[in-house]
Amino acid sequence: MMSRILMIVSLCAMFLGMGCESHKEKKEEKSRYLVTSPLRKDTLVVNQYVAQIQSIRNIEVRTQERGYLEDIYVDEGQFVKKGQLMFKIMPKLYKAELQKAEAEAHFAEIEYENTKQLADSNVVAPNELAMSKAKLEKAKAEKSLAQVHLEFTEIRAPFDGIVDRLHLKLGSLVEEGELLTSLSDNSDMWVYYNVPEAEYLDYQQAIHEDDTVKVELLMANNQVYKHDGYVQTIEGEFNNETGNIAFRASFPNPEGLLRHGETGSVLTKVPFNNSLLIPQKATFEVLSKHYVYVINEDDKIEAREISLAGELPHIYAISDGITEDDKILLEGLRKVREGDEIEYEFEDPQEVIGHLELYAE
Repeated sequence: MMSRILMIVSLCAMFLGMGCESHKEKKEEKSRYLVTSPLRKDTLVVNQYVAQIQSIRNIEVRTQERGYLEDIYVDEGQFVKKGQLMFKIMPKLYKAELQKAEAEAHFAEIEYENTKQLADSNVVAPNELAMSKAKLEKAKAEKSLAQVHLEFTEIRAPFDGIVDRLHLKLGSLVEEGELLTSLSDNSDMWVYYNVPEAEYLDYQQAIHEDDTVKVELLMANNQVYKHDGYVQTIEGEFNNETGNIAFRASFPNPEGLLRHGETGSVLTKVPFNNSLLIPQKATFEVLSKHYVYVINEDDKIEAREISLAGELPHIYAISDGITEDDKILLEGLRKVREGDEIEYEFEDPQEVIGHLELYAE
């Protein structure tokens, strides 16, 4: 009996020992980390800037006369041609004023002709003729002014464009200068984006006077706009609060996809020759500074600050802080602390970066 008890106890101890050994092996497996090195390679770094998209012409359409809004000939979002009638203010009062001015001009003309005949016969003094002529000119000017007021009751499109929101309803009593709608010429679009001072200086030193700099537009749906744009101009001053300066790029808009007020991002491609590349996931930030974990000669973790030269999808280009001979921790950054000794497996940097580039595409 005693021998059976001893046998059972021995078996239990053996199974417990196997379980502990298995647990230890799993723990050891978990403590192995992937490590790689920076890859030196020629590449293009894509810089991304938040952008505001505007029409090349966007104006407010306002009334120039007071009166009742008699007709609205357009609708929101409608495309109109230059000279097309958009709104009409009740013209009765202005027609009456024109008729009155025409009658007064006609009367002044008759009076002038009579005075001229009398002056030619030396019946009246030359001053009388001059005064009559001045009255005629005044009457003609008032007639022209009345004609202009009448024409202002018809509001026409100053250029081809798209009608924005209608701010007044039919029959509204409008005052002079009241906003009716806005009109946008979207044949080409101006895209404004802000560039930091250091990147502005790099840009200015890299281009020549006659160079045409091509840019791309990333729309709000994360799709790249199919037409390339070109940098047209740079504003004259930096913003003192942000340290940025505004660039303006022009994009064609033949399909009318872009509208005034849209947002997006301008993408610029900067060549980086012989640059040092690492995966973004191998970095971490502390107080807006970037770091990587470097594996030293004793297989211990060492945090090292790095400087970024540029950013690609899932990849950073590094300007300072590490070399291509360094080994950096690729995964498990939150599981280790500086000074920890780890076991690792080295993964070829060419394969690591190649996989990330394929994933980005």
